[in-house]
Amino acid sequence: MPPAQRHPTMADVAERAGVSTSTVSRTLRGLTTVSPEVRARVEQAARELNFAVSRQAASLVTGKTGTVAVLVPTLNAWFMGSALSSLAPVLRTAGMELTVYVIPDLAERAAFFDRLPARRNADALLVFSFDLTEEETDRLDTLGMPVIYVSQHVDGRPSVYVDDVAGALHGTRHLFNLGHRRIAFIKTVGASGFSFSSNERLVGYQQALAEAGIPRDDDLVAALPVGDERATTEALGRLLSLREPPTAIFAEQDEVAIAVIRALRRTHIDIPTQMSVLGFDDQPVADWFDLSTIAQSPSDLGREAGRLALQLIDGSEADHKRHIVLPTHLIPRATTAPFDRGERAADGELPHA
Repeated sequence: MPPAQRHPTMADVAERAGVSTSTVSRTLRGLTTVSPEVRARVEQAARELNFAVSRQAASLVTGKTGTVAVLVPTLNAWFMGSALSSLAPVLRTAGMELTVYVIPDLAERAAFFDRLPARRNADALLVFSFDLTEEETDRLDTLGMPVIYVSQHVDGRPSVYVDDVAGALHGTRHLFNLGHRRIAFIKTVGASGFSFSSNERLVGYQQALAEAGIPRDDDLVAALPVGDERATTEALGRLLSLREPPTAIFAEQDEVAIAVIRALRRTHIDIPTQMSVLGFDDQPVADWFDLSTIAQSPSDLGREAGRLALQLIDGSEADHKRHIVLPTHLIPRATTAPFDRGERAADGELPHA
């Protein structure tokens, strides 16, 4: 009976290609620190030896799991779905797997930070859209792996996010350029436990006011939970009952902007003739409603976060405090229009609006 044939190992591939075993591992995992010439030699040697990558064997050689973990508050959101849909292919191309930890409530959050399951099961952790306490952030620092913060800036840690301040500044400036001077800003509170983007967009709105020489008016800023129809109607009622009501409303999420549009239509206030409405995000629903908005790309965020994670996993000399800031873009559609005082007075608007 012939002896059992020995399966080729990573060391066999390394010997044939004339490189180290760790170089073979990096090559076969698709990491970017291998030159094209070396990659071609390794891949050729693997084909000649009929070598199949074993994740367990690679882990023994490299000390890596071949997995990137993601911490998210929910999967029931356009932003999360778009970001993860673009992140996964980046990791898959590099031979990496994706593990998702969904932390929807305080009990599961406490359990996650108590056990830190990612410590044993991943080579990097991506934290999406969480307001973490200082204690929680320090706890993640003990993982001994790259922790990348996505859709938020965290001092001293790698982060990938859009420039929310600039986006809101440009959106408010757009309304000023249309002739509006009484611009309300509606921010969100509560539901997701995440306030970074909301706070940054408010800062951008306030910077635009200062740039235009217009004093802040706290009566023009409203806060409400996403999806609360009654709260939206009440906030709109407060704005419309001001002695000088707004002629434009800037909502910091498209969902809120669309809720405002629905409430305005129920009161027979025409958009954009009597009230301009601007959103932020450019979700697919914004196009359906022909909503003017500030566009961000969660797909780009997901891709950039994945690439940064791979760089930090593979390169000890990579910048572990790097911040990648992506731009936003104004998308003008049908819900914003020039302010026409005469026409609005003729339509019965309050004379000092």
